[in-house]
Amino acid sequence: MTEREKAAAGYLYDAATDPTLFADRLYCKDLCFDFNNCRPSDTMGQQRLLQQIIGGMGENVTITAPFWCDYGYNISLGDNFYANHNCIILDCTKINFGNNVFVAPNCCFSTAGHPLDAEQRNRWLEIALPITVGNSVWFGAGVTVLPGVTIGDGCVIGAGSVVNRDIPPNTVAAGNPCRPIRPITPEDKTKYPIFE
Repeated sequence: MTEREKAAAGYLYDAATDPTLFADRLYCKDLCFDFNNCRPSDTMGQQRLLQQIIGGMGENVTITAPFWCDYGYNISLGDNFYANHNCIILDCTKINFGNNVFVAPNCCFSTAGHPLDAEQRNRWLEIALPITVGNSVWFGAGVTVLPGVTIGDGCVIGAGSVVNRDIPPNTVAAGNPCRPIRPITPEDKTKYPIFE
C-alpha cells in the first residue's frame, strides 16, 4: 500500500519522506504561489490556476488570495463557493464542501493530525481524517476545522471557533471547542433590516 493510499484509508502514513507525496505537495505549492501572485484583476488567470489546483470544482467558485493547500487533488468545492483572504486547506485526504459555502478571512481546514505517541510523531508519521461541509454553511473569520469533522447543511460557525466535533444541520455553533448554541429559526430572517 502506498503512503497516499494509507492516508486515504485512515492509517498512519509517512508524508515527510515519501517522494511521491513530497513531489505532489511541491507541485501544488508552486501552483498556489502562482495563484497568489496573480494581479487581482486577472480573474481568468486565477480561475485557470484554480482549475489546476482543485480536484473538483463547481460553478461560480471564488477564492481570494492568498490561498494555500497541500495537494489540491483531495479538495472538492460545490457551486457558489467563496473563500476570503488567507484560507488554508490541509487536504491530506478528502475534504468536501457543499454548495453555497462562504468562508471568511483567516480560516483553516486541516485533515492532518499527528500521533499522541512521541515515538511515532518523531518518525514524522501523521494521520489524515476527512472533513465534510454541507450546503449553505457560513464560517466566520478565524475558524479552524480539525480532522474528521462533519458540518451539517445550513450551519453558521462563529468567528474564532475551533471545530473538533460534528455540528448538526441548521445550527449556530461557536467557541473553543465549538459547540451548538441554538438552532437557526424563521425569526432569523428578520434579524437584519431589509431596504424595500
